[in-house]
Amino acid sequence: MAHTIREKTKLLNRVRRVRGQIEALERALEEEKGCADVLHLVVAVRGAMNSLMAEIIEDHIRMHVVDPTRERDRSRAQGAEELIEVVQAYCRGCSSSPSLEPASERQPPRLPWCSDRRLADL
Repeated sequence: MAHTIREKTKLLNRVRRVRGQIEALERALEEEKGCADVLHLVVAVRGAMNSLMAEIIEDHIRMHVVDPTRERDRSRAQGAEELIEVVQAYCRGCSSSPSLEPASERQPPRLPWCSDRRLADL
């Protein structure tokens, strides 16, 4: 059974949250709310979509690549767990509010637990 079928209720609940946030965004625009209010709603929508995407990707890895809780090869299990953590961290980073500091002063997010320097600097 595909993970999207097995997790149907959980995924549909996330989709309904996204729909509710999009409807709130639409109402704010129709009611001519200020740009700051609209931007906060856009960030909330993006965060909800990123959470949905992270959930589906994590389930995909566990179902079709390797489930770290069932994998006997400790190295493969650890690699799968690290990949899931990277996807979650990436999706959280995409949904955070934009920084108000100039881009030249911003530090990229770090993944200190990751031994692969290319991924640790995502």
